[in-house]
Amino acid sequence: MTKPLAGFDRFYSVIPAGGIGSRLWPLSRADAPKFLHDLSGSGQTLLHDTWDRLAPLSGEQRIMVVTGRAHRAAVEAQLPKLHDLNVVLESEPRDSSAAIGLAAAILERREPGVIIGSFAADHVIKGERIFQQAVREAYAAADAGYIATIGIRPTESAVGFGYIHMSGPLEIDGAPTAMAVDKFVEKPDLETAQGYTASGEYLWNAGMFIARADRLLEELGKTQPELLAGLLELAEAWDSTRRGAVVDRIWPTLPKIAIDYSVAEPAAAAGTLAVIPGHFDWDDVGDFASLAKLHSGGRKSDLAILGQNARVLADSSSGVVVSQSNRIISLIGVRDIVVVDTPDALLVTTSENAQKVKAVVDALRISGGQDVL
Repeated sequence: MTKPLAGFDRFYSVIPAGGIGSRLWPLSRADAPKFLHDLSGSGQTLLHDTWDRLAPLSGEQRIMVVTGRAHRAAVEAQLPKLHDLNVVLESEPRDSSAAIGLAAAILERREPGVIIGSFAADHVIKGERIFQQAVREAYAAADAGYIATIGIRPTESAVGFGYIHMSGPLEIDGAPTAMAVDKFVEKPDLETAQGYTASGEYLWNAGMFIARADRLLEELGKTQPELLAGLLELAEAWDSTRRGAVVDRIWPTLPKIAIDYSVAEPAAAAGTLAVIPGHFDWDDVGDFASLAKLHSGGRKSDLAILGQNARVLADSSSGVVVSQSNRIISLIGVRDIVVVDTPDALLVTTSENAQKVKAVVDALRISGGQDVL
């Protein structure tokens, strides 16, 4: 059994495992979302990678997973050491404030003063010692009363990420690189992103939040009092026989809002948000262009091929091919191509247009194509 990192006795890891990763359709589906696929090349799913990354920090007995009811069996099959008490099931998606907030409310009720760290189930991180050091600093900032996040040093002027503006250093014992945050910025256009990167004052928002559970709930209540009231009622009933009835009554009524808007942005405006610059490799694998770059090492001349039994013939071609069928796929003289071949759906696009895949999913949903979603 993996024990918590020294000095992390109050730490609890939370893994929100939700969403379907619609920009990775048709690979990612409602019944097999992004976090249940091996996209890193590790030989196991992104969810399992996340567990392995967090277990040395909090210990295996102190990892909570928040996921949909439909994914419970798959999640538990992937994570056999996940304690039954640490499986939190959503009857339907209500966005990250509800998911992370419920985990915080349950854990605070069980263990007052607990410090939680929320880390997405579907990101790729390399450089785990550096990651652990960043979490250690974020833990110290959280213990000092801040809402802490870990931002990623930009390696390019990406327009697919939100940005965090650092306003100056903070003096926090145990967190020498902690910086004050004065604003979160939504995905910018290319010219704006280039300015952010050149200034050296901005980090990518990687959606990692570390805080005392009571402080996170306090911040949530300032902007979303109705949501907080519902979460506290859920937490009160969670470890009792009343859980099912209370969840069915309250969960569908909770407001849908991302934690960036409900907690992080207001905390930044109030001067209570700290960011630790992360120097490890990070990728949210947000679309197929990102997937191609991840497996080609950033070289545009390479063709990344994913799939256990992929049969690909290529000449003078680059991009990414994901194959889940036995078909032979032939590529001749195509650059930055994206081909995703599954038994019931085929996607062909380019890296430049990879962000538009979500529009296909939206169109299918509207037209009644639920059988392939």
